[in-house]
Amino acid sequence: MSALTTDIGATTPNIPALMAAMGRAAVRASAVLALANTALKNQALQAAAAAIRARAQDILAANARDVAAAHSKGLSSALLDRLLLDPARIESMARGIEEIMKLPDPIGVASAEWTRPNGLRIQRVRVPLGVIGIIYESRPNVTADAGALCLKSGNAVILRGGSESSESSAAIHDCLIEGLLSASLPAECIQLVPTTDRSAVGEMLSGMMNTIDVVVPRGGKDLVARVQREARVPVIGHLEGICHVYVDRDADLEMARAIVRNAKLRRTGICGAAETLLIDAGAVETHLKALVVDLLDAGCEVRGDGQVQRADPRVKRATEADWSTEYLDAIISACVVNGVEGAAAHIARYGSAHTDAIVTANPAAAERFLSIVDSAIVLHNASTQFADGGEFGMGAEIGISTDRFHARGPVGVEQLTSYKYVVHGSGQVRP
Repeated sequence: MSALTTDIGATTPNIPALMAAMGRAAVRASAVLALANTALKNQALQAAAAAIRARAQDILAANARDVAAAHSKGLSSALLDRLLLDPARIESMARGIEEIMKLPDPIGVASAEWTRPNGLRIQRVRVPLGVIGIIYESRPNVTADAGALCLKSGNAVILRGGSESSESSAAIHDCLIEGLLSASLPAECIQLVPTTDRSAVGEMLSGMMNTIDVVVPRGGKDLVARVQREARVPVIGHLEGICHVYVDRDADLEMARAIVRNAKLRRTGICGAAETLLIDAGAVETHLKALVVDLLDAGCEVRGDGQVQRADPRVKRATEADWSTEYLDAIISACVVNGVEGAAAHIARYGSAHTDAIVTANPAAAERFLSIVDSAIVLHNASTQFADGGEFGMGAEIGISTDRFHARGPVGVEQLTSYKYVVHGSGQVRP
């Protein structure tokens, strides 16, 4: 662990001074990391993954303390699920770091090059963003994912995890520091804010414009809204994951049943969980009842329009607010729409441009849906829970971006880079 975090951990810090010192340390570390070669970064990542496995019991013990405190505070089941670690999730963290290690290093790669008529040779070369601030809640695995992604992409990072996961995040952070030091890289490449004081977030958003280059929020709607409202530096992120599954009249029923159940219920507390089921009017007689009964029998509350209510008496009447609610729980809204156009219109009105899926055996309907639904991720015949950087082959992700500038969709190694133009001449001067 860095001297900075060790020295201040036991006392109440001066938050502006603490954050300013962390920012300056991150800038110095970023200059070193930006020039680190691929082998050195991979060495640090491999050692960090090994440390996570070796310290699994320490991480589980820290997480147990966090979970016990969360229970005493009455956190929701969705937040508890995000917080909880078990041996499988710890192993998944370690594997995620190793998968990031195996990814191509984007830094220094020329994504395009050309020669002008005057002989100037121009290259567009990928470079790190610099210093990234990541603010997140509940999920201690974000500590590992974010640290590893920033390291591989040559960025220093300041991590501010939620108070509910503070002990878990600190234990994981120690493993990342062990990896950095094993490769003789500065410990300050990956810093964890060592206080749960919320004013530290305010400093990251509006007091560190000279040291933090971009902020990435990962958490609930209130956190993301605050970041987007207060940040004085660029933000990469999404406000909500109001994801839809549209079941077309030409959908295979058994496929639709499997996808809908998985999209809603595999993990209800993640941003890629489906929150609204849309059923084609042409599929009411053939598909509607089976889909609704499946969800209800699995313990999911269904809130539907009149046609959906008629499918089963257990369905509750949906209100206008339901169509734009991110439940993050075993609740789903459902309504009947008029084909692909009706589904797209509903999504455009109520969705959050995150992830939306169509289930159909009709290629023309699928292509129409994929073309006109303007979300960061659109899927054909697959669960919305594939909205994940690891599932996209990115190793892991910092989050899903619904922005239209810089990065969109899963934010992985490549999305944490910018570029500069490198121009080679032979004495040219401009007339």
